[in-house]
Amino acid sequence: MLSLQRQVIRVLCRPNIVSQASVKSVLRNFIFGSTNSLNMALSDDEARKVCIPPPPETEGFFFQQTMLRIKDPKKSLDFYSRVMGMSLLLKLDFPPMDFSLYFMGYENAADIPSDPKERARFCFSRKATLELTHNYGTEKEDKAVYHNGNSDPRGFGHIGIVVPDVYKSCERFEQLGVPFIKKPDGGKMKGLAFIQDPDGYWIEILNPQNMAK
Repeated sequence: MLSLQRQVIRVLCRPNIVSQASVKSVLRNFIFGSTNSLNMALSDDEARKVCIPPPPETEGFFFQQTMLRIKDPKKSLDFYSRVMGMSLLLKLDFPPMDFSLYFMGYENAADIPSDPKERARFCFSRKATLELTHNYGTEKEDKAVYHNGNSDPRGFGHIGIVVPDVYKSCERFEQLGVPFIKKPDGGKMKGLAFIQDPDGYWIEILNPQNMAK
């Protein structure tokens, strides 16, 4: 029996070989947590027991950033701003260590402070930002520099972006020449897409209403 994670990956990446009933079953279990007929490492009860209520000492913690290493900042910044609609929140350069950091996020550009210190405070107080790390010289490489985690040895999978309309967004992505892993109507599973950024990282394109069906 496949683990739940591998079943979901199989549905996403090879939908044509999975029946409609299997798609619904796997996604229902993935979203709502049922373990019927699934070979899982932890049962629902075991998972709930392991996940204790947040300790008081963690009050105020929040998820602030995900870091991706990028080959060419010109291509990545163009993609995440022009294609994905993010704003550049902060740029930090570290010449002695040969790298720069670019923090992207869904914030109104007019709200970003111009003062460097205030801008840094603003950036690091935002939730769910994307930190793009450029190690100087990688842009000169002819081949792909980084592994996206979706082929062996697997690791990192993808980031997810919520959009108002998956189909309209994907029509625009297609017009812009964005590569697709899965289009919204690809295979049996509808209303969900995966695209790739300039470094080949996967981006899930989703809408909460579609995910709850």
